[in-house]
Amino acid sequence: MMSNPLLQPYDLPPFSSIRAEHVKPAIEQVLADSRALLANLLDNPPQKWTWATLIEPLDEMGERLSRAWSPVGHLNAVMNTPELREAYNSCLPLLSEFNTELGQNQKLFEAYSQIFESKDFASLDQAQQTIIEHALRDFRLSGIALPQAQQKRYGELKLRLSDLQSRFSNNVMDATQAWSRHITDASVLDGLPESAMAQARHAAQGKELDGWLINLEFPSYFAVMTYAHDRALREEVYTAYCTRASDQGPHAGEHDNGPLIDEILGLRQELAELLDYANYAELSLATKMAKSTDQVVGFLRDLALRSKPFAEQDLQALRNFAAEQGCVDLQSWDVGYFSEQLRQHRYAISQEELKPYFPIDKVLQGMFGVVEKLYAIELRETQDFDRWHPDARLFEVIENGQVTGQFFLDLYARSHKQGGAWMDGCRDRRRLPGGALQRPIAHLVCNFTPAVGGKPALLTHDEVTTLFHEFGHGLHHLLTQVDYPAASGINGVAWDAVELPSQFMENWCWEPEGLALVSGHYETGAALPRDLLDKMLAARNFQSGLGMLRQIEFSLFDFLLHRHEEPGQNAQQVLDKVRDEVAVLRPPAFNRFQNSFGHIFAGGYAAGYYSYKWAEVLSADAFSRFEEEGVLNTDTGRAFRDNILARGGSREPMELFVAFRGREPKIDALLRHSGLSGEAA
Repeated sequence: MMSNPLLQPYDLPPFSSIRAEHVKPAIEQVLADSRALLANLLDNPPQKWTWATLIEPLDEMGERLSRAWSPVGHLNAVMNTPELREAYNSCLPLLSEFNTELGQNQKLFEAYSQIFESKDFASLDQAQQTIIEHALRDFRLSGIALPQAQQKRYGELKLRLSDLQSRFSNNVMDATQAWSRHITDASVLDGLPESAMAQARHAAQGKELDGWLINLEFPSYFAVMTYAHDRALREEVYTAYCTRASDQGPHAGEHDNGPLIDEILGLRQELAELLDYANYAELSLATKMAKSTDQVVGFLRDLALRSKPFAEQDLQALRNFAAEQGCVDLQSWDVGYFSEQLRQHRYAISQEELKPYFPIDKVLQGMFGVVEKLYAIELRETQDFDRWHPDARLFEVIENGQVTGQFFLDLYARSHKQGGAWMDGCRDRRRLPGGALQRPIAHLVCNFTPAVGGKPALLTHDEVTTLFHEFGHGLHHLLTQVDYPAASGINGVAWDAVELPSQFMENWCWEPEGLALVSGHYETGAALPRDLLDKMLAARNFQSGLGMLRQIEFSLFDFLLHRHEEPGQNAQQVLDKVRDEVAVLRPPAFNRFQNSFGHIFAGGYAAGYYSYKWAEVLSADAFSRFEEEGVLNTDTGRAFRDNILARGGSREPMELFVAFRGREPKIDALLRHSGLSGEAA
């Protein structure tokens, strides 16, 4: 144990020293120590429980477990190997069991209750009071009041769900890796930009092949669907991508998530009923801003009603344009291609044309410039750290000459790395028992196209927006002023408010002042030309009706599925019904989008995907204050930092929003930003 890096004190995780064989022994040791500490604490209670005698020792216990487990979870996502995956999965039941024990520990519940009911509770600060209140709520949601047999069943359900959700994610990763197409005739790839061709050539060389290799990692998939003239190739790649981990497509039945989805949904419904909720959607809202399932469904259907005329208009324009090009039967694998052609036709601009102006280091420099101006901080790269991969980078947040936080970047797609983009806490801000302050650390992970052919990594504008989004999450974690881990950063924040800081940051990708900072030609440093900027801004709301409706479709599917309105229906039937209601273009019958919908079946968004749209109302309205006062106004930036970013989960999100905006949110700014206000033409 002495040589196990997961059990040693460290400042930054010792990633390169961590081996699969370290994982389970470390977690078993930490859990055994935690149980012993907890038993000693609760079996020898003080005369009265206080924050110092109860919460601080528990925070210390949680910190030790986080330090052992956090780097393992990160490596499993970004450097996956069969050995690490096995070790990671072997710990999930141990952690699930421990968390259930905590949530059902009667003595612990009584200790929290004693603090809550004592006269000293009023002397705690706002964050401390919120943490106690949320802890008592979470005890109830862990089955503290259930009879013993039902508590046992609760633990079994959580254990099984943990396993199924991990398997779901693994199946998507394996299915993504399972398909590729080796191409030796360059004409098959006609239309692909040189950067995508270079990436495909590089992928082929990595497998010791001649020619080009396309695969289902997002940069490769996106390039084919957007630019490939060969319709048969687009259909082949689309089919492989949208049938991943399903009973359809080229690998039908391999890594199939269909049975897992059915079981996950059944267990979630049972869990909800066990806790006296009608369905899992109701249970999900117990910790969110939204007050009822009817409110969420009403919100989504209202947005759908407002958006659908614009989406129908978008689709008709696309069909007409495609027909003019000879495609009279527009299919799902044609949409991305003809949309890009129409964008170029209408606005004379393409994502590829913009990429030379968004080299990664210029984008980072400009993004940092925006937040340095808004929040009076400095961001500086450091080279001296233990990397898990050569792509990993580390930056420091500096304020008044002091390092106040750090964040890792891992920006590029590669094999055995989970797809998508995310921010994850590596370490929480925390006031240590001796009074010293522990600095927060974040992971920011993306899957951009890496540098190739001697050029730096060049981002599409969509990728720039993704980077700003994840950095917004990162700032929420890094700029917190809350000293207690249960409410610092994103911890304790209602899930339908957690996207506010991330979507808020995206706005600067569309403001001339922001774009001037993040853009510069990778060869000459020349600013983004005015005509390109004007075209880009003109094209901002291109097909925004279709885009809005797509997100509403995902959100309604997720929420109605978990609202369990028609128990006999499976996921595909619910999805079909939602599409009948809101979709304007139906995908083919073999499409199995849901089988790779990791957000709701392997992530934290079950009955919560609506949070993206809910929080977008908040973020658009928050940004409208910057539109009124200046998009780089330091006073407004300070107000947003002080009222939103600094507060973490210390107060209810609506209170924080009102403190910043001076009123409750309105939907008008979102509709205006999306080009969906007024009537469709």
